[in-house]
Amino acid sequence: FVVSGFLITSLLLSEEQKRGRVSLKLFYARRSLRIFPASYAYLACMSGLWIAGAIQLNARSLWQAVTYTMNYMPRPPWHLGHLWSLSVEEQFYLLWPSTFVFLGRRKASWAAVWVIALAPFTRAIGTFALRGTAYQDVAMFPMVADSLASGCLLAIMRGWLERQRLYVMLFRPVNSLILVALVLLLNRYMGYTVVAAFGNSVINVCLAILVHRSVLRARDSMGRFLNWKPVAAVGVLSYSLYLWQQPFLNRASSLWINSFPWNLLLAAAAAVASYTLLEKPLLRFRRKLRA
Repeated sequence: FVVSGFLITSLLLSEEQKRGRVSLKLFYARRSLRIFPASYAYLACMSGLWIAGAIQLNARSLWQAVTYTMNYMPRPPWHLGHLWSLSVEEQFYLLWPSTFVFLGRRKASWAAVWVIALAPFTRAIGTFALRGTAYQDVAMFPMVADSLASGCLLAIMRGWLERQRLYVMLFRPVNSLILVALVLLLNRYMGYTVVAAFGNSVINVCLAILVHRSVLRARDSMGRFLNWKPVAAVGVLSYSLYLWQQPFLNRASSLWINSFPWNLLLAAAAAVASYTLLEKPLLRFRRKLRA
């Protein structure tokens, strides 16, 4: 989510700088071409398997997956459960570009600040208000929006931050490793209410700094690793891998397609097929739209 907020806002800033304004119509056209065909193709395949009796779904889960509201569904079926994060992304795409365009860069920045400031209290209230209900651990948009807002704010403040000497010191290898360790430590104790409410905010800041470091120091050893062709290839396939991992990485299943190494090979094969048949042709069309 931090990466997504940073990427989308960077694209909005770039378009604003080059053209003097942001076209919401073209933004949503490009996002629709990027997201909808591949995700609906996956949902069509899962629906076919459900009708054939091969997997267990229900009409509600399928409807929420189609409408990108899966992050409001408690205990979703396995084959659609991972789409909660795609739903969060779609809700972000719906809200943030319009906020950026209609409020302007400065006021949009303050909107992001308020989201970051209020999110820990939203999580804390949700934890107490929903405790004992089916919705206790559901990742509703207000609970996770600060991750996206952190990336948005990073993109807007990037130039100013790079002129701050103390901030840039965090990019040193030892300090970066400390940030990674802090993220892992907080994640380990996420079961505690205080850590769940406020630890996420600290994790978002750490990840934003690490994202910034990766972009700014793209030619150091870590940058060269991230730009290494096999790693970059995984990045190219990341959306298709995200969609198609679920049928093959089911640890509760005893089917051969869920056993190592077949699960990884099949997930990769499905991702390559999705990228080749759907994403790649549409990416070429998106470039024409951008032009």
